[in-house]
Amino acid sequence: MSNNTRIVAFSGSLRKDSYNTAAIKVAMEMAPAGCEIELLDIGTLPLYNQELDGDKAPEAVLQLAEKVMAADAILFSTPEYNYSVPGGLKNAIDWLSRQKPQPFAGKPAAIMSSSISLFGGARAQYHLRQIMVSLDVHFVNKPEVMIAGAHEKFDDQGRLADSTSRDFIGKLITSLITLTHTLKPSEITHE
Repeated sequence: MSNNTRIVAFSGSLRKDSYNTAAIKVAMEMAPAGCEIELLDIGTLPLYNQELDGDKAPEAVLQLAEKVMAADAILFSTPEYNYSVPGGLKNAIDWLSRQKPQPFAGKPAAIMSSSISLFGGARAQYHLRQIMVSLDVHFVNKPEVMIAGAHEKFDDQGRLADSTSRDFIGKLITSLITLTHTLKPSEITHE
C-alpha cells in the first residue's frame, strides 16, 4: 500500500478572500508527505440544467467529474448561508451527481467550516452530510472542525492565526487519510 493520497477540495465560498478557501490552504500546508490536496474551481459552473445531462454536460463539469473520480478522497470547507450550504456548492454537487459513473460514489470525505457566526457553520455541515448520503459518500465523524468567529481567527492576509483551529485541521486531514486507507487500501497506489 502506498502512503500517497490524492484529495480534492471544494470551497463552498466563491469569495476571493474566503475564510473557507483559506482553511483549505491551511490543510494543504499541513498535509503530511505523500498527501496532495487540490482546490477545485466551482465558480465557473453554469446553473444545473437537466437538459444538459450526460454527453451534453459542459466541459467544466466533465473536467470536474474527472478530477473527483481520480481522487482518493474529498475535503469540503463551507460557510453557512441561511442555515444551509451555499448555492454554488450545491450546484456543483448537483452537476456531479448526474455524471456516469457517479464520481462521489464510495469516496471518503471530510468537512470543515469557517463562519463569522458563533455556530461556525455547523448547520451547513449537517445539511452537507444529508445531501451526500444519497451519493454514497463516507464522512469522517471526528474531529468536527467548525471555525466560529472566523474574522477574528484569520489575519488580513488570510492566514489562520488560531493554533487550536490549525490543530483541528491537521487532525481532520489525518483522520481523512486514515479513513481513505481503511476503505480503499489496495486502490491507493499513485506514484
